[in-house]
Order: sequence, then C-alpha cells, then structure tokens
Amino acid sequence: MLRIAVQAKGRLFEETMALFEEADIKLGGTKRTLLVKSSNFPIEVLFLRDDDIPEAVATGVADLGIVGENEYVEKGTDAEIIKRLGFSKCRLSLAMPKDIDYQGVSWFSGKKIATSYPAILNNFMKIHGVKSEVHVITGSVEVAPSIGLADAIFDIVSSGSTLVSNRLKEVEVVMKSEALLIGCKQMNEEKREVLAELLFRMDAVKAAEDKKYVLMNAPKERLQEIINVLPGMKSPTVMPLAQEDWCSVHTVLDEKGFWEIIGKLKALGAEGILVLPIEKMIL
Repeated sequence: MLRIAVQAKGRLFEETMALFEEADIKLGGTKRTLLVKSSNFPIEVLFLRDDDIPEAVATGVADLGIVGENEYVEKGTDAEIIKRLGFSKCRLSLAMPKDIDYQGVSWFSGKKIATSYPAILNNFMKIHGVKSEVHVITGSVEVAPSIGLADAIFDIVSSGSTLVSNRLKEVEVVMKSEALLIGCKQMNEEKREVLAELLFRMDAVKAAEDKKYVLMNAPKERLQEIINVLPGMKSPTVMPLAQEDWCSVHTVLDEKGFWEIIGKLKALGAEGILVLPIEKMIL
C-alpha cells in the first residue's frame, strides 16, 4: 500500500481532495484524522503541515507527497519530482511599500526582508550579489513593513490582493510554483506498480480538463469543410443519419476558442450541436 502525504488544510488540501475524487479514490473521515485509508484503492493518506511533507517523503515516512513547489525547493530534500499537477499555482515574489521608488534588485542591499522562505531568498540574493538581512517569519509576513519589522517582504503571491490591502507592490518574481507529486527514491517495485495506476488515473482526469464532447448533424456536402475546422482529437467520428444527405459528427474540443469554432461550424451548415462535459479521457 502506498502512503501519500497531503497538506492538512488550505487551498492545496481542497484541490488535492478534488483530484482524488475525480480519480475515484474514496477517502472517509478526513477531518481531524492523521492517517486515512482509501476504501477502494491501495493508498493511505497522511495529513501533515505543508513544510513537513518534503522531509517525510525523502526519509520514507511517506512514499509520495503532494506539495507546493515552493516548499519542495525551500527544503531541498532528496525526494524526486514525479509529476507536475498543474494546480495551486502561485509565485514567490519580493514586495515593498508601494510609495517607494524601485530601481532594481540593488535596492535591497542592506535592507531587512521578512520571509518564510529564507533559503530561496538567500540564493536569489547571492546570484544578484546583494547582501540583505533576512528576517524569518511564519504567518502573516505581509504586515512586517507596516509595523516596522522589515523594509520589504518575500512571500507567496496568488492574486496580489493581500499585497494591495497592505499597501505593498510586487517588484520581483523570484520563482513560479505549482503543486508537485513527489516520491521517495527508495520505493520498491510493488509500490511503483500502484504509483503507475495512480498516475494513469491522474492523467485521465487531467486530459479531460477544459474539454467538451461535441455532437452535431452535418450536411454531407460540407463534411470535409467541417472536419477541417475541427482541431480536436486524431479524427472525428462520422456516422450516417436516417436522412441520406446528412451525417452525425462527434468530436472533442478544447474550451479555448470553443465559441469561435462553434460559429464556424454553424456557418458551414452544422445543426443540432450538442455539447457535453467530459469527466475522464483515456489517451
């Protein structure tokens, strides 16, 4: 059985649980429970603080972990990246009071910077040849400048609204982050077989994201033109209809540019266009 470490609360927790649900991995009693077994898949979930997950995986306490890239890089542990999951995206940025003129990274020379990510920050400053005073804080880093604890901050930024509410401006993006699936390098072959099945399910869920299954009736005389418009999978499915001059076309479309494509299909004579959501897609 695979043990996978997951953040105990927050946005990453919610998105990880949603991924498990989409992959039909059933978990019960996730509230206030440290270790939960799946009732229909050979994994158990260990709920930890996000900054404890890389070490737990590297030392074999957990076989796998889902953790933000920011924490993985900050801890620098010997765990391998197995898959980028594409959710919980954010960035680690330097921010300063918005009324101060920013001239470049050299501004931070001799300044006190509050952060929960000293390793990443020190490495960035070293690369740029800047010496600053790093003040490590856990919690609400963004209030440090307003209470005189620091001149600037280095913290996670998602929408930027927290910076605005604290009269700060983002001036340097140091790294971009997303959720990672990381693994212990010492996993045995049996566990890697379970991991392969888990990845298969995750890939099926990911492949279906932002995809729609589209069915339409199309005049046979315009069929090739309609097929040329479709940028979907390898080839659409074409089936005859009772009406001799018409056929049914089935395909998969990405939501990006969806309405533009639908407009072109209608202009070519497609009718009865039906759009359905896709839960899973096996490529």
